[in-house]
Amino acid sequence: MKRSSFIAAVFLIPLGLTASFAYADSYPNRPIRLVVPYAPGGSADIVARRISDEWSKALGGSIYIENKAGAGGNIGVDAVAKAEPDGYTIGLQTVSLAINPSIFPKMPYDTLKDLAQISTVATSQHVLVVNTNFPAKNTKDLVALAKANPGKYNYGSAGSGSTFHMAAELFKSVGGVDIIHVPYKGGGPAMIDTISGQVDMCFPVLSAAAPHVKVGKLNAIGVTGSKRSPLMPDVPTLAESGVPGYSFETWFIVFAPAATPKPLIDKLNASLVKALNGPVLKEKMIKEGFDPATSTPDEAKAKLTKELALWAKLVKERGITAE
Repeated sequence: MKRSSFIAAVFLIPLGLTASFAYADSYPNRPIRLVVPYAPGGSADIVARRISDEWSKALGGSIYIENKAGAGGNIGVDAVAKAEPDGYTIGLQTVSLAINPSIFPKMPYDTLKDLAQISTVATSQHVLVVNTNFPAKNTKDLVALAKANPGKYNYGSAGSGSTFHMAAELFKSVGGVDIIHVPYKGGGPAMIDTISGQVDMCFPVLSAAAPHVKVGKLNAIGVTGSKRSPLMPDVPTLAESGVPGYSFETWFIVFAPAATPKPLIDKLNASLVKALNGPVLKEKMIKEGFDPATSTPDEAKAKLTKELALWAKLVKERGITAE
């Protein structure tokens, strides 16, 4: 290398780093789009809307929600993966981010290569709810009814690969029942059709189902976690009330396009952690059935990598596919 070229290269490296950090200092200077890959009303949508205000304050900029449903969340996630990596398009997804590569034969993006993880956000239980006219009022009776009538009853989900779907498929496997999957483009539509009786049951996240249960539009049969939830203390776990060994919880994660500069990822992470650990948002999330659970970007990537392998094994063992 010529001496002049070498000197230029040496000086360009710190200049590039300086420019990158200067850009981070001025970021954000316009609204940030937070893509939710499901219709309004589902768990991912609820989490996104709960965190957006406090996150905006901590970040010093505006964050707005865009619902982009379809293909079990793949359409919305793909929109983030293919967006400009400038920090102004980010996404929020559930554990389905780790499940979908195993159940869809062709993915529009590579989960690890095309996305940069920002942080985990929270965990939450789901709850099995049924239409108020459904004959079974508890887990034991529902299992008995389903076993006596295989294939007669159905459940709505937020789409193939959604947490609704996987919670139900695990219930079918552990409980030894045959109920039919009816996928929707989001948790909200699935609950609406459960209320109207178009489908018999569904497995929404607690916070989404609680208002409907409270006013008597849905009957709560059992929560999916290993212990009862403070949000529904009178509702038993599915494990204690008829399906021993059953346990399922979802988690939420935020991410950006893979080439998003690290200083922007770090700034998004620090502001989100600050917001979720603040008393206003933390208390609100807990009251609605979410347990805040933040991480570093590296920890979020490690979790996603581990979960991809875990769900690949379980999906293969149970023969679950995108219907």
